[in-house]
Amino acid sequence: MKIAITSAGPTLDDSVEARFGRCAYFLIIDPDTLDFEAIENPNIALGGGAGIQSAQLMANKGVKVVLTGNCGPNAFQTFGAAGIQVITGVTGQVKQAVQAYKSGATTSAAGPNVQSHFGMGSGKGRGGGRGGGMGGGRGGGMGRNFSG
Repeated sequence: MKIAITSAGPTLDDSVEARFGRCAYFLIIDPDTLDFEAIENPNIALGGGAGIQSAQLMANKGVKVVLTGNCGPNAFQTFGAAGIQVITGVTGQVKQAVQAYKSGATTSAAGPNVQSHFGMGSGKGRGGGRGGGMGGGRGGGMGRNFSG
């Protein structure tokens, strides 16, 4: 059985990456032998849909379990459709994460643990538009005359 772990680098000694869809590497590992394949994430720079594309990549690679720090709703839904188990909240070294998984110290996520677009960074800017209009209109209204 193959498991995948999001990683900051291409080795078992690297740290687990908190972001799923925008991690630097996916390490696809046989947890019994620790044989692994490091895949540089081709979806890291996508404008949108990185989680879905990365989840589809994992399905295409025959992965049955994904260990990661965080997983958003779109990737989580894609994993569910592919029958892939997701374990979130994973931290530390990749090698330690594999050992924790093998010992049963990790549990499946019940759902996504971050909102959509969690790993995209925040764009902060200043808007300084002012609206101004010219007009010298008069307001007129309808009213009731209560004389009497």
